[in-house]
This record gives sequence, structure tokens and C-alpha cells, in this order.
Amino acid sequence: MPPRELLTPELARQLTEISHDLHRQVGLLVNRSGQVAYVLVGDAKGLLIPPLPRERGARGRLKGLRLLHTHLDASPLTQDDFMDLALLKLDAVAVVEVTPTGLPGRVQAAHLLPREVDGRGWAVLDYDHPARVDLDFAAMVDSLEEELARVGSEGGERRADRAILIGVTGKNRLEAEESLAELAELARSAGLEVAASLLQKRERFDPRFLMGKGKLMELMLQALQWGSDLLIFDAELSPSQVRSITDLTDLRVIDRTQLILDLFAQRARSREGKLQVEMAQVKYLLPRLRGRDDSLSRLTGGIGGRGPGETKLEIDRRRMQERLHRLQQELGRVRAERRVRREGRKRHQLPILSLIGYTNAGKSTLFNALTHARVLAEDRLFATLDPTSRRLRFPREREVIITDTVGFIRNLPRNLLEAFKATLEELEEADLLLHVIDLANPRFPEQIQAVEGILAALELDHKPVLKIFNKMDLVPPALAALQCRIHGGVAVSALDPETLPPLIARLEEKVEEILARPPEPPEAAGRRAAAEG
Repeated sequence: MPPRELLTPELARQLTEISHDLHRQVGLLVNRSGQVAYVLVGDAKGLLIPPLPRERGARGRLKGLRLLHTHLDASPLTQDDFMDLALLKLDAVAVVEVTPTGLPGRVQAAHLLPREVDGRGWAVLDYDHPARVDLDFAAMVDSLEEELARVGSEGGERRADRAILIGVTGKNRLEAEESLAELAELARSAGLEVAASLLQKRERFDPRFLMGKGKLMELMLQALQWGSDLLIFDAELSPSQVRSITDLTDLRVIDRTQLILDLFAQRARSREGKLQVEMAQVKYLLPRLRGRDDSLSRLTGGIGGRGPGETKLEIDRRRMQERLHRLQQELGRVRAERRVRREGRKRHQLPILSLIGYTNAGKSTLFNALTHARVLAEDRLFATLDPTSRRLRFPREREVIITDTVGFIRNLPRNLLEAFKATLEELEEADLLLHVIDLANPRFPEQIQAVEGILAALELDHKPVLKIFNKMDLVPPALAALQCRIHGGVAVSALDPETLPPLIARLEEKVEEILARPPEPPEAAGRRAAAEG
């Protein structure tokens, strides 16, 4: 066919005559050069499109194929047609009516739109006969791709990937919205641009796609219109779900856990932090390895050496298991080094205070304010991964060690929690935990519960805790006073040194209480050291 033609009358007649003779739908996938790439033969009610190669993957680019097929019952475009158009990013879909005599009748076509119009992401064109199709198809597709690329890059030159965030919930919608908002903060902290967010409430989750196919079609349209190629689910997806969604949408798919792992990998600076992140990544990826068509059993050569060898999948798994074992050994050495340093602190009999709290609560800013250190403090989640310790001298000439640690977050991945045990051991040796709370965050009560839940999971809920309500300058004074009275805490603004003296006074009181406690019995210390070993 001429490239500028959507459908020629001659080709339409051939299709309808064959379809009439077979009593089946017949279809063609035609490329932009006008050549037939695939011939499809279905049944009386529909046809199946085979898996298409992944190509033309640039933002704003369509598949480069149009679907032309027949309808035996004179019906218009179906929901399946629109789903194929969206999910496969086809240039267009057109159906030709097969009349009782086998000749072509009405033609209906659809193509995607750069923006939704009246809640629809496609336009429908009607013609009463193939000879009256007056569309310059090549020019239409070129202008459509230009507009899709322009809309997808609005806001200037972009370096960051654009992501669409998806939440699927069967519980309280408000809680799901809060979790999705936190996912957006995680994505921005990882350097991503959030193009859109979508939340679907379902009584039953789809075991393959987690959400319905209709919503996935809506996602595909949004991804095309917003220039996005990344979907982030606010849940932990199974390996089969990631494969199913990726195969259906042809987009990159990650879950909340993988996003947090990627964020940690960006922030890790020390050797220890990098080891811990890599160990968590290996544990996450190990069950997600899958074989491909070329992962067939390899044969060894030579006399007496013939036989089935390891598959590529088995080799990859074995290598990852070996890497995991080496990482565990290296982290074991790191834990031993930390234990030696902690013993040195004990010999000097310096009380240890550890800052804990929800991520981005202001722990590092407060640490810098108290110790005059220069630890990186940013308005981003997980700005601190590597623990830092400094000496702090009180006005009464009393010295303590204060430690800044990694922040917590709700639904913290189990693999990450296990991998960061070497870091979290600092909390086990702490004499006092300083729980920093972002009072300006409207979700601070839930964040307090999340931190306390993690402390319980780490068996640290027996430690004495002082709650420090940060960012008091951003909330009404009555709220800060009420929370301090309820929790027995102290309100400060880490950016304002004049608010710190009440906190320092309370810390001195707490330290005096710690030093007045009777020493730990030697047998208890021995049992704990044995457990750590």
C-alpha cells in the first residue's frame, strides 16, 4: 500500500472476500512503508495478535504498525480494539464491515491522542466506504508522534526519568493515599520526576497484574501521553507479577522495595554502607532470576565429559549465592571492627546517645547543630545512610558520644532491615535513644508508630527513649506544648540554636540517670556478647 494510505479499497475488498469465504475475522499488521508485516486469522468473533518485537522505544514513539481487520457482524470498534491500540501503542486500528455479499462496507478507525478529550485517550473516525477514506495517514502519524513527544517533554529539557506511581488497595483509602504520597517523596528523592499517580481500590487483587486490565490500559495511555517509561507500584510485587505487567505494557516495572534499594544504592558512601546495600539487592534479586529461551542446558566437550551442564539460570543463581556468601563474610568482619570500637568507648565509660526517627525528620540537621559537625543534611528521604559519631560536651563538663543513624520508614523491606544490622547494632549499644519527630508533618502520629514498630522488631523497645519534636517553628506553639506534655518530650527547631538549651538540659538529666544506674552484671554481659558473636 502507499505509505500515506490508511487502507486502500483494493486491499479492503481482498480482506472482506477472504473473511466472507472463511467465516472468520482476518487482519493485517501493516508497517509505515505500507508492507504487510503479519497476517492474522481469527474466528468469527475476534483474532489474537501475536507477541510483537520491542522496538521504537523512544518516548512519544508509537509501535510503527497499524492493525486492519474485518468484522462479520457489522459491529463498530470493540473494547478489545481500543485495548490493543493502547497497550501495543499501535499507529491506528481500523475495522472493515463485511457485507452479506462479501464486499467491504463501513470503515471505522481509531488513533491515540496526545491528551485525553472527554475522558478518552483516542479519536474515532467513521467512513461509509473504503473509497471515501481521505486521511493522509503518514502525515497524521508524524504529527501525532511530534505532539506526543512535545507533551511528554513539557517543562523544558528533562534529564530525570518520568514515573507513574500506582497504588492498589483493598483497605482504607486514606491510608493508601498517604502511602502513595510517601512513595512520591521516595521517587523524587531518587531523582525521578513523578508524572502521575493512580490509585485503584479492589476487593480482590488480580494474581497476575495486581490491578484490572482496564486500568492497565489507562496507564499505558498516560505513559504515552506523559512521556513515561517507568511504573512504580506501592506494593511488593512477586516476580511473576513483574513479568506479566512488563510483558503486557512494554514498560519498566519496579515496586516500592526496589525503589528504596535503588535510593539506598545512590546514597551509600562508606564501604560498609555499599556492602549492606549490595547484600540487600542480591537477596531481592535472587528469587527474581528467570531463564530465557537461550538458557538451555549446555554440554561439556571431550571424551567422558559429555552430558548436561548447568543452565545459564543455574549458573547465575550459583554466582549470586557465592556473592551473597562473600558479602556476609565481609559484613561479619565489619561487625567485628565495630564491636572493637564500641568496646573502646565502653572503656572510656562515655554514655552513648543515638538519634533515631522517621526518614527526613531532621536528625542530621539536629546532629550538626549539637556537635557542629558537617554531616550531609538535605530535605530528601534517606539523606543519611552511614552512621556518624561525635563527642558532645555538656555545660557541666560531662562528655557523651552522639550517633546519627539511618532513618526509618513504614513497610521497610525485610531484606534491607537484615542487611543493615551492622549499622543498627549501634542502637543496641546506645544508653539512650533520641527519637526525632517531624512535628510539621501532618502524618507524624503514624510515623511515631512506624518507628516504634521497627524498634520492637529489632527488640530495642526496652531502651530508654526521649522524644524530640523538631520543626516547632512551623507549627502553632499550642501543638508543640501538647505533644511534649503527652509524650514527655522536648520541642526544638534544629535550625534555631536558641531552641536547643532546654533539650541539652534534658539530655544532661537523662545522662545523670544513666550513670546512676547499677552496672550490668558480668554474666548478662557475657551472654549478650555470646549472642552477638
